[in-house]
Amino acid sequence: MRKIISRLLLFLMLFFAGQSMLAQEESPVVPLKEILANLSKQYKIQFNFLEEEVKYISVIPPSPELSLSEKLHYLSNRTALTFENINNRYIVITSQKQVITIIDSVKGIPIPLEETVIEKYLTKGIAKTAEGNLVIKPKKFGILPGLTEADVLQTMQQVPGIYSADETVSNINVRSGTHDQNLFLWNGIRMFQTGHFFGLISAFNPSLPQKITISKNGTSAFYGESVSSTIAISSFPEPIENTASSISTNLIAAQFNSNIKISDNSSFQISGRRSFTDWVNSPTYQNLYNRVFQNTIVTNIENNEIYDYHTDEKFYFYDFTAQYQQKIGSKSEATAAFIGINNSLDLDQNMISEGIQKSRNSDLSQQNFGGMLALKTVWNDNISSKISGYLSYYNLNSKNEAVENNQTLVQQNTVIDMGFRLENRHILNPNMVLNTGYQYNETGIRNFENIDNPGFSKSIKEVLRSHSLISEAEMHYLDGHLFIKPCFRFNYIEELEKYIFEPRLQFNYRLTQEISIEVLGELKSQTASQVIDQQQDFLGIEKRRWVLADDRSIPIQKSRQASVGFTYNTSDWLISLDNFYKKVTGITTPSQAFQNQLEFIKLNGDYTVLGSEFLIQKNFDRFYSWISYNLSSSEYNFGTLLPSQFSNNFQIIHNINWAVIYDWNNLKVALGTKWHSGRPETTPATNLLDLSNPAKPEIYYNFPNNKNLSDYFQVNFSAAYCWKWNSKNQLELGISVLNLLNKKNTISRYYRVNDNNAIESVNTYSLERTPNIALKFNF
Repeated sequence: MRKIISRLLLFLMLFFAGQSMLAQEESPVVPLKEILANLSKQYKIQFNFLEEEVKYISVIPPSPELSLSEKLHYLSNRTALTFENINNRYIVITSQKQVITIIDSVKGIPIPLEETVIEKYLTKGIAKTAEGNLVIKPKKFGILPGLTEADVLQTMQQVPGIYSADETVSNINVRSGTHDQNLFLWNGIRMFQTGHFFGLISAFNPSLPQKITISKNGTSAFYGESVSSTIAISSFPEPIENTASSISTNLIAAQFNSNIKISDNSSFQISGRRSFTDWVNSPTYQNLYNRVFQNTIVTNIENNEIYDYHTDEKFYFYDFTAQYQQKIGSKSEATAAFIGINNSLDLDQNMISEGIQKSRNSDLSQQNFGGMLALKTVWNDNISSKISGYLSYYNLNSKNEAVENNQTLVQQNTVIDMGFRLENRHILNPNMVLNTGYQYNETGIRNFENIDNPGFSKSIKEVLRSHSLISEAEMHYLDGHLFIKPCFRFNYIEELEKYIFEPRLQFNYRLTQEISIEVLGELKSQTASQVIDQQQDFLGIEKRRWVLADDRSIPIQKSRQASVGFTYNTSDWLISLDNFYKKVTGITTPSQAFQNQLEFIKLNGDYTVLGSEFLIQKNFDRFYSWISYNLSSSEYNFGTLLPSQFSNNFQIIHNINWAVIYDWNNLKVALGTKWHSGRPETTPATNLLDLSNPAKPEIYYNFPNNKNLSDYFQVNFSAAYCWKWNSKNQLELGISVLNLLNKKNTISRYYRVNDNNAIESVNTYSLERTPNIALKFNF
């Protein structure tokens, strides 16, 4: 019955469309099958469709001057059909979601759509490709527990092997890596800041992205400067979309997004978001405030004394983007984009000690601005090229009037990063594509400090320039069952006079229509990393600073990684298993956030990770549920220490995520849980202090990371409903609750000596139960 109704509606739409076209006395209509045949001959492609869906359709042919993608967009607008481009060789045509089989025109046998291995990975709008990447398309996004929008940095934490050890989006750990070991790109611009509210809110506007690609291993050779994962965000639509806008708000911020179609060949898009946290103190903001600036209750181990530190703050954030897209003739397209992110905090610190109140004022600001230009040209059916350049500016600045003394400390960390890239894509034959390119990067970092009492000032500036040659070969064999992509990146770093060769591999073999195996491998490197000099730096809130490798005290970080995976995927079941090995060399103790006996010791070392990631998902009629499990063992190796090997600070041995999701028509509901074993901590060996230096007593520690914190457990809920008046005007309402059961989890603990020469333990607790409501209007 549903098919009959849909076909009837399709027939009525086409009937009235046809009447309108006839009334305009334009060119005569032509059967769609005839148009498809001409396009197939012209572009050497093959269309696949159901005969009954196209045989009665006739339209005015598209202009010969349009490109292939523009012609498909033209036909889609006039037929209510969807044209999906697979490998630039096959075009799948559907009127609604149906199972399509591509038939090889020569051999007459089915060819699987090898590019997408898993269509619905955790939720709608998330797919896994044969290259091993996860691709998120926000416009198709379903729902995940605790989320009402496709926030990229929150969404990626649902993926096995990706988590945040401290619940923030500014400290995302991929297979035990630190956050700075991930490469974040927005339209090709490297982003050095990823969070608002110092990590609790993503800095990327969720209304804007068109496609988000996440790579944990087997990364494309076009991406460097990362020894862990790569997250590439693209906000340019293809083809150019019609004019549309949206406004939305939640209990933290309000935002807007507007796409203006200037002509069939150009569009301009602008978006913005600003918090109203400096005006309104909502329950959601209060809970986030308690998490970031929570009152620190420091417990004296021996005497059980308690000291309270309080903060009063004025905080706000904003971000904005602007982008322009212009088609030039029938073969070229130019794009330009700009992004700005800002956090601002004004902090009044108050302390009561021995009945005396002390007050000081401090401030902290953090910005990341960037811009890019690109020109893409399709020279013919087989060759295309792209030239692009970008500039990224990051600045972290603080003034700390210490509450415990009369000292003022000013600190600044500035990064200027620019790059230029050439890309060329050449289709050699139907089974092989060759990608080549060149990349130039220049990164400058300045660290500045000034103390007024006693007077001291320090400024360090470093610059590194690198050149990279890139080559990739995409190969499809055995009627599409076998996909192999060897990648090669060759780097030269001018100032260090270093050559670094980085081979990578993507391999996927489909044993049957349901079962496939995957092998990924890569060698990568990076020269820019974050370190912590003092835990009190930058008010102790955003205490990490960017530095550059000098190949002496700060080595170039290098990683090698390999994984073997298995996937079973049907319409009802999804089962995936990945086993991986990862080793990263060139790390330093300041980059690993130690808060024990290694906090002030500078050593170079490495870490090694062995792990397995498992996911099982079951689809029902209107429900689907999934559970993921991650098992990993991650160990440091600092050769001069005793012991030299011990647990990684970011090791989570066991990690389980579970969710059940209801998704039907306009209603979406999700309930999920997160459980993982506790992070490592280093405990004092005794309550007695080392008084060999009476002016600076020290703690006798056990071996590093000798114990784990308590297990972490959290339940999250979200629901969303959409009222649709037509295809353009929609009202969306979403609610979410993080930590539904209000479980108090300890996410970090360290120890220090107080003024009474006693040991204090300092705990940081997880986010409290935090509700949020979001309202969005599309028009």
